[in-house]
Amino acid sequence: MIYFDNSATSPIDEEVVDAMLPYLREEYGNPSSKYYAKAANAKSAVEDAREKVAMLLGAKHEEIIFTAGATESTNFIIKGYLDYRKYYGDGKNHIITSVVEHKATLNTCRFLNGEIYSNADPTVSLFEENKRVDRGFEASFANVSSNGEVDPKSIEELIKPNTAMVSIIHVNNEIGTINDISGISEICHTKDIAMHSDITQSLGKIPIDVKRLGIDYASCSAHKLYGPKGVGAAYLKADDYGICPITAFLHGGEQEFGVRAGTLSVHNIVGFGKAAEIALRDTEENDKKIKKLDEMLIENLREIQWISLTNKTDKRIPGIISIIIDKTDFNNERFIKHISDRLAISTGSACSAGEPSYVISELGLKEQVNKVLRISLNKYTTQDEVGQLIKILKDEV
Repeated sequence: MIYFDNSATSPIDEEVVDAMLPYLREEYGNPSSKYYAKAANAKSAVEDAREKVAMLLGAKHEEIIFTAGATESTNFIIKGYLDYRKYYGDGKNHIITSVVEHKATLNTCRFLNGEIYSNADPTVSLFEENKRVDRGFEASFANVSSNGEVDPKSIEELIKPNTAMVSIIHVNNEIGTINDISGISEICHTKDIAMHSDITQSLGKIPIDVKRLGIDYASCSAHKLYGPKGVGAAYLKADDYGICPITAFLHGGEQEFGVRAGTLSVHNIVGFGKAAEIALRDTEENDKKIKKLDEMLIENLREIQWISLTNKTDKRIPGIISIIIDKTDFNNERFIKHISDRLAISTGSACSAGEPSYVISELGLKEQVNKVLRISLNKYTTQDEVGQLIKILKDEV
């Protein structure tokens, strides 16, 4: 089977596996324990990984908090920042995001906005339908262009006196659109508004410098850059006194500077650190390879008259290609099932499996949602595999 669903998860790098194994077998100590060698070795490994992840982001090591993944990081940052600012700061309680964010951001903001309590059953309670509650926060959702881009001006128009944070994804996980994060953050910082970005789909694929982009908070996962699942990081900007105060998401022990309780998953953290180290070393080389494959794929797709791109602009990261199959009888779910023994491909985000893509709908393509396929490449993808993909599309659609 050929794998073209790397936006959902990437294969783990063998160097990462090798780095993790000792911490599953011999070095199994708890880094929060004291004095004995296994604990000290585990703590040292965690801090080494923290430094490597920080270097990949252009951050300081103390600005990296390890989490279970980008979804936890996003929940922690948005809920934690707004809670602290409302109840311990200046009282501001409003967040702005966009309608095409990852579900982790959208549903966190909808929760704070009193719209939902659950991800699976968001509008029905045990007592009445469409109940809305006042959790003490507000959220606004900016519309996007036809290629999924968030216009900084649309963010500026939604700012209110009580706006505390803006959260915009760096690279869209379904259509690959690259947003102008530095332009948005510049607007935010003139009005004392914090800037959060989900950088999961850009980290390790293109150079990231959180300081240059003007990002105050960021979320990411290891498994999108050839690392293990179940581990991610929250970037929290520090000042001269350390990371700025934020309400903890998980309460308990004093791990991770007191803001994220729980025993650290050392082997996963080591794997994340190794994946970050490899990405820093190989980003330029991998970027060139994926760009070349991307160009080859796009060139071949454009020769097929019934295929078009959802994002036709150059504001798209190489390696994430969303296409529309313009055939009356085509259904993306049925097609994916039909070729599932030969090809791994998706209709969109794995977090919205079984649902029509809200991202595609927000592009003004609601009537074509069931005709969209997402193709995503990785550093191991070959030209021959791209050729086989094209052949399957031509022969089976």
